[in-house]
Amino acid sequence: MSGHSKWHSIKHKKGAADAKRGKLFTRIIKELTVAARDGGGDPDSNPRLRTVIADAKAANMPADNIKRAIRRGTGEEPGVHYEEVTYEGYGPGGVALMVEVLTDNKNRAVGEVRHLLTKHGGNLGSTNSVAWLFDKRGYVLVDREAVDEESLMTAAIDAGADDFRDDGSHWEIISAPESFDAIAAAVRALGVEPASAQVAMLPQNSVVLEGKPAQQMMKLMGALEDLDDTRHVWSNFDVSEQEIEASLA
Repeated sequence: MSGHSKWHSIKHKKGAADAKRGKLFTRIIKELTVAARDGGGDPDSNPRLRTVIADAKAANMPADNIKRAIRRGTGEEPGVHYEEVTYEGYGPGGVALMVEVLTDNKNRAVGEVRHLLTKHGGNLGSTNSVAWLFDKRGYVLVDREAVDEESLMTAAIDAGADDFRDDGSHWEIISAPESFDAIAAAVRALGVEPASAQVAMLPQNSVVLEGKPAQQMMKLMGALEDLDDTRHVWSNFDVSEQEIEASLA
């Protein structure tokens, strides 16, 4: 199992998605607003907005909330101005971290990220200090039980997938960023809602952590994702199933 899909499984086991539905809605509203601001309010001509709308619907966000967020982005309703910023740094054991935020206060955001990194055995780095360790890729994760392998693989490859992997509990579909939208649509056309679907920063290599650094890293990931301004957290860490079970104890 890759580190990326493994972290998804850790969050699922902890029940984080269900416990923080309000925070998820807040994050999606920010995404909708920025996507509409940057690319217009028509999802047919704005792939990023189309993707976020799909995420909103998958989270059962009310249609009125979606419409209002889009209208704020297009300027039809008053709203807060959010900036997109990426902070780079290191976690326990020297693993690389990229933290993407959507914030209305960059000073607050960088202070919160720096504090958590320091608290959990890491440190904030400079721009481009770790970005070179990651590749921007389309990433779709599908539960193995949701669809048969042949149907999914055929749909994914026809839509432009570069790689199709079995991680043990999920199918991972990797593509160029420009093919992501078509692949996500092809998966949903099979009647399957992906466990995760995004243009992601995937690590070129993984750093395996054990013991205290592994536990610190999982706590750090959770703390960073809990920040109100956080959009995504990318890392190149990997841990064993035993470490995951220990973190849930």
